[in-house]
Amino acid sequence: MKFNIALVPGDGIGPEVVGAAVEVLEKVGEKFGHEFCFTTYPAGGAAIDQFGEPLPQTTIDGCLASDSVMLGAVGGPKWDHLSGDTRPEKALLGLRKVLGLYTNLRPAKIQPALADACVLRPDIAAKGVDLLIVRELTGGIYFGERGLDEDGQGAFDTERYSAAEIERVARRAFDAARKRGGHLTSIDKANVLETSRLWRRTVHKLGETEYPDVRLDDMLVDNAAMQLIRDPSFFDVIVTSNMFGDILSDEASQITGSIGLLASASLGETARGMYEPIHGSAPDIAGKDIANPIATILSAAMMLRYSFDLGEEADFIEKAVSDVLDEGWRTKDIKSPDAESWLSGSEMKEKILEQLDK
Repeated sequence: MKFNIALVPGDGIGPEVVGAAVEVLEKVGEKFGHEFCFTTYPAGGAAIDQFGEPLPQTTIDGCLASDSVMLGAVGGPKWDHLSGDTRPEKALLGLRKVLGLYTNLRPAKIQPALADACVLRPDIAAKGVDLLIVRELTGGIYFGERGLDEDGQGAFDTERYSAAEIERVARRAFDAARKRGGHLTSIDKANVLETSRLWRRTVHKLGETEYPDVRLDDMLVDNAAMQLIRDPSFFDVIVTSNMFGDILSDEASQITGSIGLLASASLGETARGMYEPIHGSAPDIAGKDIANPIATILSAAMMLRYSFDLGEEADFIEKAVSDVLDEGWRTKDIKSPDAESWLSGSEMKEKILEQLDK
């Protein structure tokens, strides 16, 4: 089979980790008889430097014409002085919007070989962490009306959701829970926010009418943040709003040992999605061959699974990553404090490629 993939490497370590994922996909293509065709497009700070805008129309057109999109990371201190609509992060939000990607899936799982890297107490870590955060992506406060007072002494950002926006992301979460442990936790701030009260009513109505087999409970976002630290094994699937999901998924990433291990998928109504590691552009380590490529490689596996319906190939990548970690290989971000050496990013990529060849 042939698939056209748009590559948006972005800024900082983005090009490094996306390049590693491309090599892994090429290896999988050789093994399973698929052809992956890659076209690279600029976005973020790189596009600002080249074209004066974070998301050129050529990038939008190329992503819309692709079968799926792989993104690295955007942003960095070089562009921090720019105003909101011209900042690199506008490219990320813009791509989600034009591609109609309203749901983000962020799995958080402790790799057995990395249990000692978990920041939780050993008895809590031993219970295991294997949860999925389903985050709404194109609504809420990140896309609401905003403004700055004329005197610059006041500002506002508006949180707004429709029942339809809530229902479509909740349906994704219910479907995921049905395929996993059958438990969905909806996270909101219904004791304070009207949007959260609408969120809670809408999720419950959907659960009662279409998913009576899925156990549904509610949790306020502040309690959820504490529960993730107290005992994350409580969670199976979490569904929540754009801002809450952004914060909680980053918190969950730290439980697993490193933000450099976690993949994500952004999905809409079509098979085309956008896949990216959840870490940022990390400009302080760009070009030093330190960045862990595993999150981006696992994002490529998610692309195979969710956009191309290639579950066996996705399993193949995920097993290769697990096997390399089981053998004790580590990058700097996941090494033991007393370890005298670790693999560079390119060396970790090579270990995974070698595993794929076995």
